[in-house]
This record gives sequence, structure tokens and C-alpha cells, in this order.
Amino acid sequence: MNVVFDLGNVLIQWEPRRLYRQLFAGDEARVEWFLANVCNQAWNERHDAGRPFAEGVRELCAQHPEHEAEIAAYHARWPEMMGDAVPGTVEVLRELRDGGVPVYALSNWSAETFPLAEARFEFLTWFKGVVVSGREGMIKPDPAIYQLLLTRHALAAGECVFIDDTGKNVEAARAAGMEAIHFTGADALRARLGELGLLRASSGSAGL
Repeated sequence: MNVVFDLGNVLIQWEPRRLYRQLFAGDEARVEWFLANVCNQAWNERHDAGRPFAEGVRELCAQHPEHEAEIAAYHARWPEMMGDAVPGTVEVLRELRDGGVPVYALSNWSAETFPLAEARFEFLTWFKGVVVSGREGMIKPDPAIYQLLLTRHALAAGECVFIDDTGKNVEAARAAGMEAIHFTGADALRARLGELGLLRASSGSAGL
């Protein structure tokens, strides 16, 4: 079997609130309003699908000129949204790799910002293959990006276990014929991989 990991909030913490709590001086109501109405998920996903940040920022600043500085910060200060490795999950990845299980990554991530993660997290070199949505011009849960992963790396869907923290992406993987795990934490992931015979159920490791 092959194991395919999502990256954001499965292996790498990512949270825009990290930055906007600074920009809005800890005013949670303003942070939530801004992320729901200005730099929202739909806008961010267009960059994950390949749109340049310069284009997206320019368009949004024209719509919300009163928030030009905060909108520009989404790209200019993007590294401040990225946290550390998710506790315990990198150790699961390490054990799979060291146990001879082929590991891959399939992530919704901007092509412009992914190199920042590559420079910081050495474990991104452990994968046999990485498919980044922004480089391909398509994002999960589009069935085409799952098929791209399978075709590019000569994988059979029935021989893949896919891990993601977003339910719609998990369902799309199942529709593509993969075993799929909805990620809720490293312990539950380890237990499920143990049930599938890919990993021992418990090691007591704390991760990185």
C-alpha cells in the first residue's frame, strides 16, 4: 500500500488567524469578520488553484480599499500564518517511510508559497512524489487532481490510503477508489494505520 498525505494542518500547521490577531490587535471579532468577508477561504483557494497572489491582492484591494494593508499582508507576511509541524504526525510519516511504505503528498497550496514550506521542513523531501495544486492549476476535491497523482506516479487507487483534514477531500478520495482517513489527530491516525496493517498502533513517540 501507498500512503498519501495532505500537508496543511495534517503535517504543517497553517492558520491565518496567527497573523491577523497581530494586525487587529487581538480583536477576535474583527479578525473573524475580515477572514469571512475579505480574505476568505474562497479567495485563498483561487491562489491554491494557481492564481498569482499579485493578481488576487490587486483585485481585492480594489474592492476593499480601506483594508489594503491587511490584504497585502496576506501574501507579504504569509510565513507568519505557518506554524510548526503538527504534533505527532511527522513521526507517523517517519515510521511509514522507515518501514518501507511508499509515501506521497497531495496538497492544496499556492505555487508561490510552497517553496517557503520546502525551505523550512526537511521532511518534505521524504516523499516519493508531491503534487501541489498551485503548480497544476487544479485543487482538491476536483477528481482530476487525484487522477493526476495516480497517473503521474503509476499508482492504483485501490492500493492508496489518503489522509486529509477536510471532509470533502476525503470523500473525493473515496470516490476515486482510495481508502481514506479523515485526519483528526496523530493518535487516531496511528490507530487507523495500525488497523490497516501499515503501522504499529502505539509507539509512545512525541513526534518532532
